[in-house]
Amino acid sequence: MALENSSSESVFIDSVVLSSNLESLYTGILTGVSVWKLLFGVLVCVTIYDQISYVTKKGSIAGPRFKLYPIIGPFLESVNPKFEAYKAKWASGPLSCVSVFHKFVVIASTRDLARKIFNSPTYVKPCVVDAAIKILRPTNWVFMDGKAHVDYRKGLNGLFTRKALSVYLPGQEELYDKYFKIFLEMSEKGHVPFMHVFREINCAVSCRTFCGHYISEEQVKVIADKYYLITEALELVNFPIILPFTKAWYGKKAADMTLDIFQQCAAKSRKAMEAGGDVTCTMDAWIKEMLEARDNVKKDDGTSGVSIRVFNDKEISETIFTFLFASQDASSSATTWLFQILADRPDVFAKVREEQLRVRDYDVNKRLSIDMVDKMTYTHMVVKEALRYRPPVIMVPYLVKKDYPISPDYTVPKGSMVIPTVYPALHDPEVYPEPETFNPDRWIGDDSLANKAPKNWLVFGTGPHVCLGQTYAVMNFICMIGKAALLMDWTHEVTPESEEIKVFATIFPQDNCKLKFTNREIAT
Repeated sequence: MALENSSSESVFIDSVVLSSNLESLYTGILTGVSVWKLLFGVLVCVTIYDQISYVTKKGSIAGPRFKLYPIIGPFLESVNPKFEAYKAKWASGPLSCVSVFHKFVVIASTRDLARKIFNSPTYVKPCVVDAAIKILRPTNWVFMDGKAHVDYRKGLNGLFTRKALSVYLPGQEELYDKYFKIFLEMSEKGHVPFMHVFREINCAVSCRTFCGHYISEEQVKVIADKYYLITEALELVNFPIILPFTKAWYGKKAADMTLDIFQQCAAKSRKAMEAGGDVTCTMDAWIKEMLEARDNVKKDDGTSGVSIRVFNDKEISETIFTFLFASQDASSSATTWLFQILADRPDVFAKVREEQLRVRDYDVNKRLSIDMVDKMTYTHMVVKEALRYRPPVIMVPYLVKKDYPISPDYTVPKGSMVIPTVYPALHDPEVYPEPETFNPDRWIGDDSLANKAPKNWLVFGTGPHVCLGQTYAVMNFICMIGKAALLMDWTHEVTPESEEIKVFATIFPQDNCKLKFTNREIAT
């Protein structure tokens, strides 16, 4: 009996072990198979959902019938965007769309639709890319909306008045003189690409205007060199998460460095203004205005200081950074095209130079002043036409806060990105005959066709987020190109890519603008 029990137990144990082994084997096989099946099933479901979501959101507007590349959409094409592809998209219809990763994007191509978006704060708010909030910091005023944005902006209105611009001008001219010497030194090698140098001069001018001498030349140089990383990180189509050693990661490091420098400058400016120092830059003007408002200081005309919001050094640094963000790439683009355009059009160049001599009473050493700039009417027309002909900012992304009935036939879904495009409005042949021709004379007289169509002039946007520093920007271009024409000659080495447009945040010549500068005898 004992033997039988022992034998039975042995058989039972063997059966259990065998069953356990077989179960483990089957479980391993089935688990391996099910994991791959599960992953494949999830991928299929996500792809189907993504396609259905895209088709549903697309509705009747122009765009691919389906996403050609599941989930990622045209991400790979957007890594190296082509201007001709943008033009084709604008020509496809008043409203068109694409979908990249999780983001559905609607593009508005007409003047009226663009203006409607710019003026619809109830439905939309400005945005850049997913990483922008982390790079620019969540507390940055550009992400404010409604009354908070309006109140914040009121505190900035005094920074670009005529009086303020006259204070900034000497510092700008000082940098023009410095960089023109660099232009001449670079040109000893012959025609060389100047786009990167134009980026540097605009960064230097902006930093001097905003921060005065509180920022060192070394710090300006570092910011100018590193700002390219910020531009790359904030390209319209980019990887949505900040991962180490990605463009967004390098961009955030550069942004943090720049913000820290600006915060140090704000602290120095505050100390100087509290000690009664003179206003020399944007930070000074801003902080002095706050101090006057705080103390209700009586002004010369007997009125009281206006009450404005008080900003701390961190807020000032973030705001100054957005000024640089708004101006750096756009100003670099405009400067590059201006120098190339004048080199290629000797008749326009000659008229600019003649005006520059005349407004200075033929004294080439006469320093710039606001009253002098007012007399540069032809140079102003050249700048305005360049901004129309090659607008630095061709699209402005907005985030849709709630379902947006943009037209009688289409509603942009909440959470989508909607992008008003300004290029078609600025190249409308009904307003600008022969729009692909550079013609400053189209701006002569208040009754000219161009001047009678202000709704088409969307270079600086419109609505509650219209560019705060547009007067400063135009004055900078007028003064820079005007003084350059006065002091130097330059020629452009035309290549097959000179008029081809490269899209990198803004637009640049594909060959990076190869120029050669020489000194004028009259200026020596």
